[in-house]
Amino acid sequence: MTGGWYRRWGKRTLDLSLVLASTPVTLPLLALSAAAVRLTLGPPVFFRQRRPGACAHPFELLKFRSMSDRRSADGTLLPDAQRLTAFGRFLRSTSLDELPELLNVLRGDMSLVGPRPLLMEYLPRYSPEQARRHEVRPGLTGWAQVNGRNALDWPAKLALDVWYVEHVGPWLDLWVIWRTIVYVLRRDGISRKGHETCPEFLGNAGT
Repeated sequence: MTGGWYRRWGKRTLDLSLVLASTPVTLPLLALSAAAVRLTLGPPVFFRQRRPGACAHPFELLKFRSMSDRRSADGTLLPDAQRLTAFGRFLRSTSLDELPELLNVLRGDMSLVGPRPLLMEYLPRYSPEQARRHEVRPGLTGWAQVNGRNALDWPAKLALDVWYVEHVGPWLDLWVIWRTIVYVLRRDGISRKGHETCPEFLGNAGT
């Protein structure tokens, strides 16, 4: 396993340096996006959800809300595809919905680069090898995101997460950040064909 010194000290230093250096750009984007969500979808502005972090310890993930609260006649929330508005699709396609996760990075819940934080209920569904994705902090972006993003199937995506864990280093992180900017500008890999984002991970038998 590589990058021991970087895991202990360098990665956090790089995260804080880049987040703070980018505030002249990110703060206006956060403010404008928050105002647009409030006007378009109403309160609350943020989507909050418990996700597994490093060593699978839970934390509260922050994102901009991209779906309405539309419900069926019996009060059940409608499927995601019916609640995702045109404005919400724009937020997701531009990755603006992910901007509040910079606050998670500042708090130390996440890193700029790492395996994406998935759902708590997925934890018992991973194989021992796939579960290694939790050996590092989850990331705002990651190796899987610049190698196909949601267009990948689950086994491929999780294998890329584990590859990243085994090869963590400063140059790899800087490369991923650069490639992420390119992906966002091109809006590549936003969703898997036939799904608004990505289908549920059902475990190895279900993938």
